[in-house]
Amino acid sequence: MSAVLELRDLHVVLRQKHRSTELVKGVSFSVEEGQCLGILGESGSGKSMSMKAAMGLLDRSFQISGSALFQGEEMLCRSAEELRRIRGGRIGMILQNPMTCFDPLYRIGFQIEETFLAHNRWNAAQVRERSLEMLGRMRIRSPEEVLEKYPHQLSGGMLQRIMIGIATAMQPALLIADEPTTAIDAITQFKILDELLRIKAEHKTAMVFISHDLNAISRVADRIVVLNQGRVVDQGDFRHILHHAKDPYTRLLVEKRAAVMRRYRGILEQEAVYA
Repeated sequence: MSAVLELRDLHVVLRQKHRSTELVKGVSFSVEEGQCLGILGESGSGKSMSMKAAMGLLDRSFQISGSALFQGEEMLCRSAEELRRIRGGRIGMILQNPMTCFDPLYRIGFQIEETFLAHNRWNAAQVRERSLEMLGRMRIRSPEEVLEKYPHQLSGGMLQRIMIGIATAMQPALLIADEPTTAIDAITQFKILDELLRIKAEHKTAMVFISHDLNAISRVADRIVVLNQGRVVDQGDFRHILHHAKDPYTRLLVEKRAAVMRRYRGILEQEAVYA
């Protein structure tokens, strides 16, 4: 099976007035249809930077080399307009902070309509019908009322689910989720991860899930790539990362996860004693 997305020896250099800094250093990985690739690493590891470079989301301060193939076509040589048409249509993106992704001056319904019209030739009635259908699919209560609300009137979890709904409404071949569960409570996080699993299973969507959270990645990813200081330092399925990782940084991430789980079990045991 051919890869939906494949990065080959990707380099990203930030060019400043008196110096240049290499942020991504020869990253290579791929993801296939119906598969979720987890990209794991701490802040500054290059995980988000790699995907932004591949999607044409970096400005001219960055020099990008290597290759980023989407459905066999090179992305790095495309114009800004071509990339804009691909993003939101064939490629869906879910970003970290939904509050910054919605314009506070416009109602939710208007912003959904804008996105739908950019990629389809629907009339007003069709847009409203698809908007309500999407909100219902994302388990948003009172969808008619939600369309009339402003972003600040909705919770972060609701906005995140709406963003996922918009990103998946076009049935993209590739869905990129960049830290989608950061700063969201545990219950909402669980629901969002479940929704991503459902989308992957029902539509055979290829996914890239970017996170510093090994617990979250372990729930959705079929394979995991670990980045540290702009390089791929380990990769494999979750069992490999958990038990056979050779890289010291990867082992540190695994030990942190194990420590959290030990602490959690200890609290449960104490509660059981005093119950």
